Amino acid sequence: MNHWIVYSIGFLAQILFSLRLIIQWINSEKTKRVATPTLFWTFSLMASFLLFLYGYLRNDFAIMLGQALTYFIYIRNLQLQNQWPKIPRLLRYFLLFMPLLVSIFYFNNNRIDVAILFKNKDIPLWLLCLGITAHTIFTLRFVYQWLYSEKQKSSTLPFGFWVLSLVGSLLILIYAIFRKDPVLFVGHILGITIYLRNLILLKNQDA
Repeated sequence: MNHWIVYSIGFLAQILFSLRLIIQWINSEKTKRVATPTLFWTFSLMASFLLFLYGYLRNDFAIMLGQALTYFIYIRNLQLQNQWPKIPRLLRYFLLFMPLLVSIFYFNNNRIDVAILFKNKDIPLWLLCLGITAHTIFTLRFVYQWLYSEKQKSSTLPFGFWVLSLVGSLLILIYAIFRKDPVLFVGHILGITIYLRNLILLKNQDA
């Protein structure tokens, strides 16, 4: 596939990820509290689908792993906000079974191309380990957010979410520089600023 198509998919995903943060940031600035608008989760789900596809096309296991772990957490938050039933039924089925469809497509001659993912000549082992670590930390923020929200019975973005976001994003930025990946680099430059701002809002909110 042409590189410009692959990068277009990646940049579209990052645009959606950035839009969710901008919307969340604007809502938070208006209320002077950390807000959790529905569009945050809607754009997250759409962007996750596209970035997973981008990772597959780039043979980048670190990106794919990060998106696979958070995909259903986005759906769960839409359920907690009672927005999931409002999505057309056919689209809901597609979104729910999309990972299975990708997994089936992922097979090549009845086997997964593990060698391609873990022995990519463009990603040395140390860089792959950095990428996996960075995306795992970045992903854990949503695991933390999910468990916190289940406990509160409400979709919310707590302090720990933003701390993990900041640490994970900084590591991914380093990974992007070594990987020479403009999609990841551009996406996380904006994110770091908003993560810091939300930490400040939370600190002032609890003061």
